[in-house]
Amino acid sequence: MMNQKAVSVRVTRRFTASAERVFDAWLDVERARQFLFATSTGEMVRAEIDPRVGGRFLFVDRRQGQDVEHVGTYLEIDRPRRLVFTFAVTGAEGETRVTIDIRPLDVGCELTLTHEGVPEDYADRTESGWATILDAIARAL
Repeated sequence: MMNQKAVSVRVTRRFTASAERVFDAWLDVERARQFLFATSTGEMVRAEIDPRVGGRFLFVDRRQGQDVEHVGTYLEIDRPRRLVFTFAVTGAEGETRVTIDIRPLDVGCELTLTHEGVPEDYADRTESGWATILDAIARAL
C-alpha cells in the first residue's frame, strides 16, 4: 500500500436539520457514537471526544470479536461551518485528513466531506463508508 497513489474522496449530503445541529452531532460523544465508525454488525464499545483544536477522538467498534480503533486529532473547529481532523485506523498504514464543510440553506444545510490521502484501492469503499455515516446522521437528527 505504501506505493499506492493517494486520492481524495468527496461526499455531499443535504440535511433538513440546521447547520448547528449537524455540526454539533460530530462533537457530541453520545450522539456521535451512534453513527461515527459504527457498523450494523459491530458493537461500539468505546467512544471518546475531546472537542477542541488539538483534542483527540477515539471510537472502538467490536467486529466479530475484534476491536477496530478509529483515532484522530482535531485540526480546525469553526462552528457551524467547518471541522477538520486527522484520521487513522489503528493497525492500518498512514494517517489521512478529513474536512467537513457545512453550508446553511434556507431550510437545513448542505454538508460536503472531503477525505484526503485515501489509498486509491480504498476510494470506493471509503466513499461508501462516509455515505453510510452521513445517512446515519440524518436518521439520528
